[in-house]
Amino acid sequence: MSDRPGDPASFSFSPGVVLDNGLGRTGVITTPHGTIRTPAFVVVGTKATVKAVLPEDVARLGAQAVLANAYHLYLQPGSDLVDAAGGLGRFMNWQGPTFTDSGGFQVMSLGAGFKKVLAMDTAGVANDDVIAAGKERLAQVDEDGVTFKSHLNGDRHRFTPEVSMRVQHELGADVMFAFDELTTLMNTRGYQEASVDRTHRWAERCLRAHAELTASRVGKPYQALFGVVQGAQYEDLRRKAAAGLAGLDADGRGFDGYGIGGALEKENLGTIVGWCSEELPFDKPRHLLGISEPEDFFAAVAAGADTFDCVNPSRVARNGAIYTADGRYNVNTARNRWAFGPLEDGCDCYTCAHYSRAYVFHLFKAKEMLSSTLATIHNERFTVRLVDDIRAAMERGELDAFRDEFLGRFHARTAR
Repeated sequence: MSDRPGDPASFSFSPGVVLDNGLGRTGVITTPHGTIRTPAFVVVGTKATVKAVLPEDVARLGAQAVLANAYHLYLQPGSDLVDAAGGLGRFMNWQGPTFTDSGGFQVMSLGAGFKKVLAMDTAGVANDDVIAAGKERLAQVDEDGVTFKSHLNGDRHRFTPEVSMRVQHELGADVMFAFDELTTLMNTRGYQEASVDRTHRWAERCLRAHAELTASRVGKPYQALFGVVQGAQYEDLRRKAAAGLAGLDADGRGFDGYGIGGALEKENLGTIVGWCSEELPFDKPRHLLGISEPEDFFAAVAAGADTFDCVNPSRVARNGAIYTADGRYNVNTARNRWAFGPLEDGCDCYTCAHYSRAYVFHLFKAKEMLSSTLATIHNERFTVRLVDDIRAAMERGELDAFRDEFLGRFHARTAR
């Protein structure tokens, strides 16, 4: 590995233990700001902050990396400001590796009025003008890019592959993603085909812009670029997209890794990830965008995903939903008013070591901000620890046994 600024050799992936299916594996991602042992959960700090939690607490709960949102940081405070501050990590006082997404998800999900949610019941539904009930469409796609209105003030903006690359270079994360067109499971087959082709053309433009920006931003640490595989629930489109991205390069250099994106059928998540993994290079990391449920981790890891991100652990925590080995429960219910034990028996997080369910219940009922902090610390620790435990089970050759034991308990009953 080279430590010279801007040197692509400062980013690498080394596979470790490989499962019998040849897809799932452990590994180590090396970045200019530290290493990530995989599989790993990447904690989401959308606006350069994990909501309600200090970056120091994120490190203490075991997170190896954080992911911020290019769309939101472009709008506020501006990627140029983050660049002037020394990049995302220095701006938010996070010492480890950082990721930024391309902005494509938020441009389209917020543009269609769905906010964070694109997993919907789509049985028997096909619609290429997807829009949430009662919402105005805020984004329009064309061959060159996306025109959208800010969800903050209605101002019009334009994202193209080149703009996304410029914004992400200014944000300065160790890993960034090519600008892609997000589709939903409601889009027709014909639209999915056109979108895969368009995303491929955008990926080519991203690679070229990335190479130019890397060469021009002298003295900056190298930023790895991941291509994003789309194709929804269709095997041929997923394989076509993955193989197409794997074959791209600019000036002899291809993508440093790959993201698996788009809306996924939950029941087929492992199968879809497997299709992509079979087409992607074995020696480059694969990031699955937007999952955090225990059963999804096990399915995705076995199918070859290395890293994951999702806002869910912190988002549900702010509403009082608590993850435990015995399932998920709501700390806001009356039965917790007199419960003086921890949020989860045996949990090693800061919250469980120092506070009771009764106290957290009180904070939520009193609408105190500390409620979100304590609940988020616990949920993020639960999620990070689970993926760490999955990695350890893979290293011992006991993944199947650990999966059956964990999920059997997690789904056995509703936690207290």
